[in-house]
Amino acid sequence: MLNYIYRKEDKIMKPIISKDIIRGHTTTIVLNILSQGDSYGYEIAKTIRQLSHEAYELNEATLYTVFRRLEKNGDIQSYWGDESQGGRRKYYKITEQGTETLKTNVKEWNFAKHVIDDLILGRID
Repeated sequence: MLNYIYRKEDKIMKPIISKDIIRGHTTTIVLNILSQGDSYGYEIAKTIRQLSHEAYELNEATLYTVFRRLEKNGDIQSYWGDESQGGRRKYYKITEQGTETLKTNVKEWNFAKHVIDDLILGRID
C-alpha cells in the first residue's frame, strides 16, 4: 500500500516512498548531488526533496550521519563557507575517492535493480 502525505500548498495528497526502500542508498544519493557541485546540508536536503518530486525527505539527523560517515571514509571533505550575511555554513565537496565510490555504487545499483525487477516481476515458465 502506498503512503500519502497531504501537501497544503498543493491541496492534494501526494504519494511518499518508504524510508526502508531508500535506506542503504542515502550515501549514493548524497554523493550524486555533491558530484554536481559543492553544497551544504539544508541545500542538499532541499535538492533531495526536489529530485524525488517531494516523495522523499531525508531528515536532518540522517543526513548529518551520512556526512560524517562519508567524510570519515574519505569520500567527501568539508569546509566552512565565508558568507557575508547570516551564519557560516559548512559545505561539503566530493573527493576523487568519492567519485570512484559513486561510480561503483551506481554500477551496483543498476545490477541490483535488474535482479530485483526479475525477482519481483519475473514469471516462471
